[in-house]
Amino acid sequence: SPQEDPVLIRPFRAHTAAVTGVAFNANAAGLVTCSVDRFLILWKLETQCRAYKFAGHAEAVTSVSFSPDGQVVASSSHDHTVRLWIPCIRGDSSVLKGHTASVRSVSFSHDGYSLVSASNDKLIKIWSVCYHRLLFTLFHHTGWVRCAKFSPDGRIIASCGEDKSINIWDTRNKICVNTFSDYEGFATFVDFNPSGTCVASAGTNNTVKLWDIRMNKLLQHFKVHRGGVNCVSFHPSGNYLITASNDGTLKILDLLGERLLYTLHGHKGPVLCVAFSKGGEKFASGGADAQV
Repeated sequence: SPQEDPVLIRPFRAHTAAVTGVAFNANAAGLVTCSVDRFLILWKLETQCRAYKFAGHAEAVTSVSFSPDGQVVASSSHDHTVRLWIPCIRGDSSVLKGHTASVRSVSFSHDGYSLVSASNDKLIKIWSVCYHRLLFTLFHHTGWVRCAKFSPDGRIIASCGEDKSINIWDTRNKICVNTFSDYEGFATFVDFNPSGTCVASAGTNNTVKLWDIRMNKLLQHFKVHRGGVNCVSFHPSGNYLITASNDGTLKILDLLGERLLYTLHGHKGPVLCVAFSKGGEKFASGGADAQV
């Protein structure tokens, strides 16, 4: 738990370029990572198990997501596609085509039935996982969309883009119901807290902000990094947030005490992604140094 000092379990080295995404499967026994090297790698946390490499994307892979049941992996890429992989059947992937520019993020809904992708074509697309087809598209951003995530109940999507806005969408009516504007810089990453009441955003201006989506206001504002923040991940308790930054560090924030708990060094260069396991007992990070 965050009450105990974090200890490095092991570094994973197999990617040959920056690691852009990381996700645990449901039981935290496995980890999937993606990279600028165009590969996804599935790691088993027991040291004696070998890692599996998935090839299919034609360009850098930008993000990766495990379905809640751990049966499917989704990835997004600069090659304009989203791919679905079945980890237990190593080989082919299904391609979801529809975006006309780099896809920057992909994420499952919490029931595992839908997938949301965000792209440089300024669009957010929602896909059916089961039928591998487009369900609907959300239009509102006026710049590249960097990230989009479902709320825990699936009724809301939060997105952020280079138009310096964080948009909140109603998935049933397919409309933007609220916008938070951030004029100091744009947010590169958003995520919901476990209860779905607030959204955390990671900013190019070195900040992490928490927005209350019920009261429509800024709740908390942390400026603890010396470089742009690339990714955040909530602990399942909702009380802690881990952040990854271009300053080469990870930081664990105590949201209740509104204080910095830990600063973790280990990557050489920018830390690009971080994720807690579902139970919160582990977290993994990926960096520009190609290390996990």
